[in-house]
Amino acid sequence: MMDQNTRKRSEVSLRDIILTVRSWFAYLLSFWMFIIGFGLLGGILGYLYSSYQKKIYKSNLTFVVEESNSGSGMGQYSGLASMVGIDLNGSGGGIFQGDNLLELYRSRTMIEKTLLSTVKVGGSDELIIDRYITMNNLRETWMNQPSLKKLKFKANTGESLNRLQDSIMNSFVKDINNNILTVTKPDKKLSIINVEVNAKDELFALNFTNQIVANVNEFYVQTKTKKSSDNLNILQHQTDSIRQRLNYAIGSVALSADMNPNPNAARQILRVPSQRRQVDAEANKAILMELVKNLEISKINLRKEMPLIQVIDAPRMPLESQKVGMITASTLGFLILSVICSIFLLCRLMFKNIMSPIDNG
Repeated sequence: MMDQNTRKRSEVSLRDIILTVRSWFAYLLSFWMFIIGFGLLGGILGYLYSSYQKKIYKSNLTFVVEESNSGSGMGQYSGLASMVGIDLNGSGGGIFQGDNLLELYRSRTMIEKTLLSTVKVGGSDELIIDRYITMNNLRETWMNQPSLKKLKFKANTGESLNRLQDSIMNSFVKDINNNILTVTKPDKKLSIINVEVNAKDELFALNFTNQIVANVNEFYVQTKTKKSSDNLNILQHQTDSIRQRLNYAIGSVALSADMNPNPNAARQILRVPSQRRQVDAEANKAILMELVKNLEISKINLRKEMPLIQVIDAPRMPLESQKVGMITASTLGFLILSVICSIFLLCRLMFKNIMSPIDNG
């Protein structure tokens, strides 16, 4: 008995659903001209959108980073280097491990440096930031603002930006991070990095991509090898200093011999200055040999720490462009407004059905 009642309730509910859907369909058919009219309006809007939409150019650059394992086999030489205060085992460390390198591309420092870089366009030098301003028609927008009307940026000179320039640069960096620049690692297990720039200006997309990759990679290499480079510079300075002292000591020994060519064997005191200079020369010679050895080791260590950055795919003109076709835009506009109109009519019908018992009462 229970099963039959349950079956009857399910049949009734299914029948109600089918009848409701049929009534909705019949109701929408009664307004078919209204729905098609809205759909045609959507098609026209889609066509106009496609007509006035600018192309978006995509610039892709893919490169691979290979880091050498530094420090292996250097333990036997660290004692020698420590005699002169040099640490041969130091390196840039793991500051760029994981996604840190990707975040470096999104940093204001790198984006600002890239925007203030100069590139060749049509045989003349042009700032990338000026190309960005032209691409977004900002000069026309700034015409009515006296403070922005004469705003100009200079190439990277090491000078800090003024308050107005800094504020404008902040807005540029945010826009580039949100809408233009995308940096990804397609496979977390690999060291391949893809830099993608989408912009309305083809030359801006190309130049910005190449320049930001060059700036970030240069900063990356310098940071990774900073300690070893500092060690190498210190060793080079000390080696040059000891070499000068050795040359001076050798010259002093020769000068002493020239000044006393026939020393009196009975007066040993006369040989003391010459012997002192000889001892200084021998000591400097031994120190110089160790320094030269450590200097060569430091050069090898620096070469081992130098990361290899190899570009796989670089952007080339003409760049790939993206734009919604007129037929596609018109079709989407027709469908979207038709669906919106149908939903509005159904909501109107359901509201009337809900309110009708109240009116009857």
